[in-house]
Order: sequence, then structure tokens, then C-alpha cells
Amino acid sequence: MTDEANDPVTPAETPARKALRLKQARLEARPKPPRGGKFQKDQAAGVNPGANRPWTHK
Repeated sequence: MTDEANDPVTPAETPARKALRLKQARLEARPKPPRGGKFQKDQAAGVNPGANRPWTHK
């Protein structure tokens, strides 16, 4: 994680704003899911009826 002592802090930055800025930086640093491909196409198409219970169909 980052060293909070080296963070650039402006005099007008409140503790709440600093916490929000650090939180946003942590969220942006997280790995992103892959974009495009079959997964997103399936998600955009919606759930097929009965896809969650394939044993009920022959």
C-alpha cells in the first residue's frame, strides 16, 4: 500500500477529503475485469429461460 506520509496534501484538504481521495486511488488500482468477449455478450443477452436449471430440460 502507499505510504500516507508522502501523500501530497493541500492545506485546504480535510481529513474526509483525504480519506475519499485515498479510497478512490485504491479502487482505481484494483485489477479490472476483461472487456469484450463471450462473457459480456452473454451478460448483454440476458439469462436464457431454464439456463440456471439445465436438469429440468431434456
